[in-house]
Amino acid sequence: MLKQYQELIDSIKRDVFSQIEESDLLESQENVVLFEKRIEPLFNAILKKRSGISLSSHERQLILAQVVSDISGLGPIEKMLHDPEVSEIMVNGPKQVYIERNGKLELSSITFKDGNHLQYFVEKILSPLGKRVSESEPYIDARLSDGSRVNVISHPVSLVGTILTIRKFSRQILSMGDLIKQKSISQQAADFLSACVQAKINIIISGGSGAGKTTLLNILSNYILEDERVITVEDTAELQLKGKHILRLETKSPNIEGRGEITMRQLIRNALHMRPDRIIVGEVRSSEVLDMLQAMTTGHEGSMATLHANSSSEALDRLEMLTLMDNPNISVAVAKRQIISAVDLIVYMVRFPDGSRKVSQISESLKDARTEFKLHDIFYRDADSISELKFSGNIPLIYNRFKQKTGFSF
Repeated sequence: MLKQYQELIDSIKRDVFSQIEESDLLESQENVVLFEKRIEPLFNAILKKRSGISLSSHERQLILAQVVSDISGLGPIEKMLHDPEVSEIMVNGPKQVYIERNGKLELSSITFKDGNHLQYFVEKILSPLGKRVSESEPYIDARLSDGSRVNVISHPVSLVGTILTIRKFSRQILSMGDLIKQKSISQQAADFLSACVQAKINIIISGGSGAGKTTLLNILSNYILEDERVITVEDTAELQLKGKHILRLETKSPNIEGRGEITMRQLIRNALHMRPDRIIVGEVRSSEVLDMLQAMTTGHEGSMATLHANSSSEALDRLEMLTLMDNPNISVAVAKRQIISAVDLIVYMVRFPDGSRKVSQISESLKDARTEFKLHDIFYRDADSISELKFSGNIPLIYNRFKQKTGFSF
């Protein structure tokens, strides 16, 4: 309905912008309701000057809300940012916006007027963060003040215009009980994993994008003893650990001159000098894997990380590939020995077509063959999303490390 008034909305916005102070704009970001009350008299005065425009009370309120949203919020996608059922917003150029709602992708009815309209809101997101996209730097990762992750990619890399992806930060902190109710994991497997964390078993959580790896990592961290000193290392801070002695580190992108970058590898190496009991890596994706593996085998047992992989066995192969990356003095045999020595358990998660995210496999990395990867499934799920996570009957060797301390038994 507002499309027919778009020219009027744009004109009113220009008039409002010309008459408000920069401090009012900053205030609009913090308190939208107060900002609307402050500019409503100005809005009414601007409308009064425009002869020949007849609007109902409902239409006036809709236009005012749109003007406020465009100035203080993120325009067409502002409503989606406040919808608790929407977890991700994917803007594929000005005329196509997909959302993920309750785990499923759907094409929304939202559009931007044109590329400039979209670019206006992208700059609005990035400017407070000291970032901008350009031809020399056409893609950017960032984090909003509420913890949401933002990725922007534009011309000349994108051929469909500016692409904006927002992965919303979830305020809802799930528990292991929630995962059991959702049938994401069985009670027995949940008890096993919690015992593994308490016993300082090194765990890799693997799976595809959006499979629930970070959610599970957050939940497992709740079983770490409160007096342990835990350091988290992330590209974009997402973890919400609850312990008393949690130190959070986040990478830093280079500035416009290409300087000042702080990488995952640098942070992991620095974390080793901070007397950690455990190191939690949000996601390993490059040569920092070697430093993480060495930490796991040098007095920092119970460390955990997530990894993109499409199966438990592929997770080991990917760890090998990443270990060899930018480490020319490491041979394949040495890489395999490092991984086999460091990694005790691999949890594999899957996002199924119905949108559910579930633990599909829990496997032990056996250490009897030091030159070849060998996995032992402890829990597994059939290919569909309906079947339960089942105990394989295989008693893991790591069980000997905690069967008396934790009280867990198969």
